[in-house]
Amino acid sequence: MAGGGMPAAPRGVAVERAQQYKGRVTPFVVIACLVAAVGGAIFGYDIGISGGVTSMDPFLEKFFPAVYRRKSHGSKNNYCKYDNQGLSAFTSSLYLAGLVASLAASPLTRTRGRRASILTGGLSFIAGATLNAAAQNLPMLLIGRILLGVGIGFGNQAVPLYLSEMAPAHLRGGLNMMFQLATTLGIFSANMINYGTEKIRPWGWRLSLGLAAAPAVLMTAGGLFLPETPNSLVERGFPDRGRDVLERIRGTGAVDAEFLDMVEASELANSIEHPFRNILERRNRSQLVMAICMPAFQILTGINSILFYAPVLFQSMGFGGNASLYSSVLTGAVLALSTLVSIATVDRLGRRVLLIAGGVQMIICQVIVAVILGLKFGDDKQLSKEFSVTVVVVICLFVAAFGWSWGPLGWTVPSEIFPLETRSAGQSITVAVNLLFTFAIAQSFLALLCSFKFGIFLFFAGWISVMTAFVCLFLPETKGVPIEEMVLIWRKHWFWKKLLPPLDLDTSEEVGRINGHDRALQL
Repeated sequence: MAGGGMPAAPRGVAVERAQQYKGRVTPFVVIACLVAAVGGAIFGYDIGISGGVTSMDPFLEKFFPAVYRRKSHGSKNNYCKYDNQGLSAFTSSLYLAGLVASLAASPLTRTRGRRASILTGGLSFIAGATLNAAAQNLPMLLIGRILLGVGIGFGNQAVPLYLSEMAPAHLRGGLNMMFQLATTLGIFSANMINYGTEKIRPWGWRLSLGLAAAPAVLMTAGGLFLPETPNSLVERGFPDRGRDVLERIRGTGAVDAEFLDMVEASELANSIEHPFRNILERRNRSQLVMAICMPAFQILTGINSILFYAPVLFQSMGFGGNASLYSSVLTGAVLALSTLVSIATVDRLGRRVLLIAGGVQMIICQVIVAVILGLKFGDDKQLSKEFSVTVVVVICLFVAAFGWSWGPLGWTVPSEIFPLETRSAGQSITVAVNLLFTFAIAQSFLALLCSFKFGIFLFFAGWISVMTAFVCLFLPETKGVPIEEMVLIWRKHWFWKKLLPPLDLDTSEEVGRINGHDRALQL
């Protein structure tokens, strides 16, 4: 029951209207989504830039001399060359700050709109990039990283919501993945920049860190001209403006059905005084589980270990400095290209098929890398050229599988499943969990690599097995279901329907909703 438990509280969307939705993909909505998705480039650029910078000798010599000495004079254990908690903190501090910021972003996103959070995130990221580029000591460097984290927290909280709410239902998956595509392009750009700036000594690392401001400037400037989403305008009491925006982005005035869904959803949303408390209610249990598990599993694939520390990882395997950076450029390119596969297929094949197939491919790749390293690499031996090439190829296949499955869908699914009244809170939880696990992996990976050695890849393969089984058993298909009617899919799922409270509806209305949902799944 909504709000304070009043029986007369609005019930939200009660009737399936998906077949009545009108409109098309207009240039207006494409441009708006492209500008908003640049927020993903901010996230991706930092993922890519951190690993490259931490492998550059001038950077290590200035901020982490102990690591520089160990790297320069050799280490008895090839897996432990970079094991340093301070170096890990340089990477992970951003994500801890982002975690806190994402929770603070929820009320702003709900009361001031998605656009306000996008602008706040962009300005904070610009400040952090500037401070990092000018850093003269470790505290200054870490403060800059914290400001970057605030920017990521706000951006990651608002951008996926913005994309989900602007996109037409039948193409929501593909347009929402603009965020992940921009993330992968940001990673690729960072790897390319690192490859170039590594040769500019001793200040090339400053250029790498400072250029992080470029995508933030684009997002902030574009954000000044972005329209607010119609969902947010209706929720905040501006229905006329919301309908105007809806007509513009759908390219038609025949938006009565979609607009009515928004109005009904907003009535329920406005009756909820405490979204974070409401999201814990039994009727929201399934969405809450997904908001926690999907981002956690996305990180437990081990992808960030490769993307953060690709140059470090390849150098630990015996690759030279330039070769390791070149290999990380290759993985970044593969990630970007594979995301296009997901964009092209997600609204035809569905979310579940891509997640399950990607999981199987990632498990195989992780096991192959672990076997090669276990047999051919160790404290007293280096990989041969042939096996080095094989490792890079298999890692690229792993990255490709992530790029068309868990990479984009780890963000897409949570952003589309929440009802309007808990959508901002749900997205904050998704981002917070993602950043919590990102922080944990970033802080612990170098130590885990040192302790587990090749077993680190088997560790991640185990988690991928768990999450693939989770999708098979517990994730319903959301392809083609309008975002305001997503609440209906849980009552059709074999497991979640057992946990949901009974509907406060008469029999005929219940039958109408179920039949309407069946028709939506068939489309």
